[in-house]
Amino acid sequence: MGHREQLMTGAKRCLQERGYARTTSRDIAAAANNAPVGTINYHYGSKEALLNAALLETLMEWGTAIVDRPVGAEGGAPETLERMWARIIGSEATDRPMLVASTEAFAQAERAPEIREQIAAAYERARPEMAAHLHGIDAADDPDTARAVGSVHMALVAGLTQQWLIDPDHAPSAHDVAVGLRVIARRLEEDAGSAPTAD
Repeated sequence: MGHREQLMTGAKRCLQERGYARTTSRDIAAAANNAPVGTINYHYGSKEALLNAALLETLMEWGTAIVDRPVGAEGGAPETLERMWARIIGSEATDRPMLVASTEAFAQAERAPEIREQIAAAYERARPEMAAHLHGIDAADDPDTARAVGSVHMALVAGLTQQWLIDPDHAPSAHDVAVGLRVIARRLEEDAGSAPTAD
């Protein structure tokens, strides 16, 4: 394993153990089998760029593990989505350090355009992927719908994560999320049906 791979592994370990804001270049170098500190800039440009890459890769791995079955598997769409929310909630305990690190990185994005651009690009890639994986919506056929559906799922993941990080005793269960979504969907349909039509 070369320095580049060692640095990525070390950065991931530091995110888990120290968090985004408290990790220094020396911490990463030490965790990367005592790689020279200068190799961080050589391979990644900066400590922040390396941490961002490590965090985004970790989040992508987490997302793949959470959203690992297409809708319709094992009993139909509603059950599959509810199982997905249950996996997200379960990960709040097992993957808490990574989720806290991601929150720290998002806070840094306000004053660091490069972090914001990297996170925004990752979001934009993930939106149609979630729509395709969870609902079979092909972005090539219907890009607006794919983006809208993916955006809603991403908003739910982010909101659910924040609630569980801040107040796990009162955060919603997977069943709560499913019930809420069904009620909201029903109300939206009712509102659309009662909307006045143009003459």
